[in-house]
Amino acid sequence: MTLTVDTPDDLLPYVGQNLGTGPWLTIDQPMIDAFARITLDHNWIHTDPARAATDMPDGKTIAHGCLTLSLLAGLSAAILEIRQRKTGINYGYNNVRFLAPVQVGSRIRAHQDLEAYEAIPAGGRLTIKSTVEIENKPKPALVAVQIVLAYV
Repeated sequence: MTLTVDTPDDLLPYVGQNLGTGPWLTIDQPMIDAFARITLDHNWIHTDPARAATDMPDGKTIAHGCLTLSLLAGLSAAILEIRQRKTGINYGYNNVRFLAPVQVGSRIRAHQDLEAYEAIPAGGRLTIKSTVEIENKPKPALVAVQIVLAYV
């Protein structure tokens, strides 16, 4: 369920609260291969299923950590909607940790908590902690603290 607010300032009461959980997304080999082409990272652990079958734990390729990180924008779109927002800008990350590999065929989803909110001219600065869960795995794929500027 999406948390919907009118303006960034309406998020102030949510500081320290969970914003929600997004839908599952399956990570498949074509997605991993496309990311490898774009980033020029063709390490066999990502792009060679035949070799991974014999040389990787569980015999599967794994997604690039930065692929998982880059999916946060899409994964979080279903968690929070600011109706009167004109634009949102990724201002950066305070912290990113890759805690577990995402194997091909895995499903992931994001959980988000609003750690801080600061009013800025024409909007707000949100500090959001995102945890990307891997279905049926004890450790998350990643935890990242992102700064987002939301303008009205």
